[in-house]
Amino acid sequence: MLRLQVLKETFFGLNAAQQQLVIGTAAAAGGILAYIVHQRRHVKSIPLGEGWWGTEEKPLIEDDKIYPFHVQTSDKEIEDLHERIDRTRYTDPLEDSGFHYGFSSTYLKKVVSYWRHEFDWKSQVVVLNKYPHFKTKIEGLDVHFIHVRPPHRENQKVLPLMLVHGWPGSFYEFYRILPLLTENQDGVVFEVICPSIPGYGFSEAPHKQGFDSLAAARVFLTLMERLGFSQFYLQGGDWGSLITTNMAQMKPQCVKGLHLNMFSSSTGFKVLLSLMIGPYLPFLVGFSREDVHRLFPFFEKNVWDILRETGYLHIQATKPDTAGCGVNDSPVGLAAYILEKFSTWTDLGNRDLADGGLERKFSLDDLLTNVMIYWTTGSIVSSMRFYKENLKSNPEKRPDAKTGIFVPTGLAAFPGEPMHCPKSWAQIRYRNIYSYTFMPRGGHFAAFEEPQLLASDLVQFVRKVEKFCRTSM
Repeated sequence: MLRLQVLKETFFGLNAAQQQLVIGTAAAAGGILAYIVHQRRHVKSIPLGEGWWGTEEKPLIEDDKIYPFHVQTSDKEIEDLHERIDRTRYTDPLEDSGFHYGFSSTYLKKVVSYWRHEFDWKSQVVVLNKYPHFKTKIEGLDVHFIHVRPPHRENQKVLPLMLVHGWPGSFYEFYRILPLLTENQDGVVFEVICPSIPGYGFSEAPHKQGFDSLAAARVFLTLMERLGFSQFYLQGGDWGSLITTNMAQMKPQCVKGLHLNMFSSSTGFKVLLSLMIGPYLPFLVGFSREDVHRLFPFFEKNVWDILRETGYLHIQATKPDTAGCGVNDSPVGLAAYILEKFSTWTDLGNRDLADGGLERKFSLDDLLTNVMIYWTTGSIVSSMRFYKENLKSNPEKRPDAKTGIFVPTGLAAFPGEPMHCPKSWAQIRYRNIYSYTFMPRGGHFAAFEEPQLLASDLVQFVRKVEKFCRTSM
């Protein structure tokens, strides 16, 4: 009150011209502030664009029918696999090297022995066909997806949800979480669509250059529209995180909520300042104790580990076809290449273990089923090309990097994720965060590793969004 009285006395002590100058300056400042607030609240979007990735010429009207699809195998396919496995050459590992040099050949022999003599691919094909599979033609490509509806109950509100995988995963990552999402949890139940990214698994690979996350986002928006959904929820990790984020940027009016288990922010002064101040005065830059624990020392916990673990990215973002021809020809090479990621990205500490800690979170049947999806479809090279297409130019200059995300967003920060992103960083890009959860355990493959944890966080996020939607109507 004393300050207000001083300001009043100062103002009325000015002459008329000075008072007008003060009023004008205040009005201008208020106008600028109002404009900034309006711009932040204004939901921006990025262009949908267009594309055609098929071999044939684009027709005037594309076939929009949806066809049932079944995963199949044959004795010939299995015999070929076994013959190739039997001809494998191994290199002895260095002493006490664990997984620091990559997949240990000592443990690889054990995995391959199980694959050759005990793994039953025909039984796993039956497991894959547990849920209904479909294909539909979009932008010249046969796009594969599974569509799982919940059991019918009277007066039950069903929410459409798309789950999107990444590399080197597949739609199969979600098989453990699907029963949790399609059963009523706290009044929330989902109808789930899990597509395969074009070039992955049973989705046809693009035949032309340029198929990036923006193209995938547009294809999946078309898929949801074709299935009759005008509004829906999205969930993703790895490439699925970027694809679903792009979907929310392209058609924010269609995305009721976006839930991610991997996320990042653009770099800039705020991030640099928080790295300098964060270890000492975390509260000044919006860091929690858990953020400090996960981030610092920054170079040791993040930068050096990222450098150690992203060799594959540089190869795939530059010459995917060169590296890909080897793993596409050798099933054992493919298994080592893929499964090493399921070891390290689950927990970086697994590099110290002789078996890479693989069977702590996964069964060999589940791991090899994911490998077989890549092997039987011959999709490893086209999946690797997705890195090349997304990293041909500076990602920071893409339209999606310059556009905020304004849809309700839920973020699940798993401790085993190779790179931690604090909420204060995420807010630079994701402008409407409803929930940010420090998950107690789990890594990069959240739905595969910790389906119950991920499902619970997703449900709680959706409950918040649905409550807001009801009260705002």
